[in-house]
Amino acid sequence: MAFTLPLLKPADAPPRMNIRGAQSKMMEYDQPLFWVVFLLMMFGLVMVYSASIALPDSPKYANYKSYGWAMRQAVFVSAGLLLGLFAFRVKVEEWQRLAPLLFVAALVLLVLVLIPGLGTKVNGGKRWLNLRFFGFQPSELMKLVAVLYAADYTVRKQQFMNRLTKGFMPMAAAIGFVGLLLLLEPDLGAFGVIVCIAMGVLFLGGINAIWFGGITAVLVSIFGAIIALSKFRRDRMFAYLDPWQEDNALGKAYQLTHSLIAFGRGEIFGVGLGGSVEKLHYLPEAHTDFLLAVIGEELGLVGVLVTISLFYWIVKRAFDIGRQAIVLDQHFAGLVAKGIGIWIATQTFINMGVNLGLLPTKGLTLPLMSYGGTGIVINCLGLAILLRVDYENRIKMRGGRL
Repeated sequence: MAFTLPLLKPADAPPRMNIRGAQSKMMEYDQPLFWVVFLLMMFGLVMVYSASIALPDSPKYANYKSYGWAMRQAVFVSAGLLLGLFAFRVKVEEWQRLAPLLFVAALVLLVLVLIPGLGTKVNGGKRWLNLRFFGFQPSELMKLVAVLYAADYTVRKQQFMNRLTKGFMPMAAAIGFVGLLLLLEPDLGAFGVIVCIAMGVLFLGGINAIWFGGITAVLVSIFGAIIALSKFRRDRMFAYLDPWQEDNALGKAYQLTHSLIAFGRGEIFGVGLGGSVEKLHYLPEAHTDFLLAVIGEELGLVGVLVTISLFYWIVKRAFDIGRQAIVLDQHFAGLVAKGIGIWIATQTFINMGVNLGLLPTKGLTLPLMSYGGTGIVINCLGLAILLRVDYENRIKMRGGRL
């Protein structure tokens, strides 16, 4: 006897299985991070234009247009975004392979700065290489390279991190040589940032806590001795401690006092965009080192707090990305992400501290915002690498392969 299966009506048919499964809602890359960085750069572009608009009134810049600095800043931002796109396409493992070579190359550039005819002296510091069409500042490149090299060194020497001679001393010698070259320029601010980057990455990589504390104390003593033995830095420190004393206010503390006046004029909501008085040749370097003072004067406490909040978000996100990479056993990538966070946080803190009178005057720009070609481009490269770390994290969390 033959058996036949009854035909099922559409209503009786079993539901179709979704073989592909639900599509992941995870973003391909950290879009909020990209847009916050882009917003800061656009905000910086507007403020650079506002801070530099009166510079052509000075005989020194009589041949420049009022929008000249803003136009150049726009070119720098565009170049940074373009180079950042290329950097994003490079795998993190390639950055690890290139880290020692990049460190050597950055050292060579720092040496070239000191060679007469190649290095360019600006405002008493010989920090730029004259590349005909633009000036390149190797110390900015060294900040990013220090992140990569310190992370690579920590991963390679992980088993020696608890040993002083094999773990810490080789790295200390390398950073010490960098410091010597920077002090010859001189650029104490960049040296301070690079030391913070290297020490921060080593600490996160597992260096002995007791040695770390002792080494930190030694470094503080060294920086104190550098200041004490240099009359210029010593006078600047005394001026910082009493900026309103007449001789200081007209001399070494001139920038600081006018920066504080700018913040005082801004109060809560500022005098309005473009309404700054201090940028009218009272506050030197308003479009570079003291851009935050112009923000404080024109946009008030609200504008300053918004700026601080955006930088805080970027730094926090960098540490979150680094933590996730380490969970995924990508230790180099995790240390690079955290190192970039340390770099941005340290330089931002120093720049804002100088502007607000919390720290002695030092020539460091505000990352992503202040006028400057090398700084903007290198910041973009660093943050592109951070985005790449996050991108690879997301691929691994999906179970994919690079």
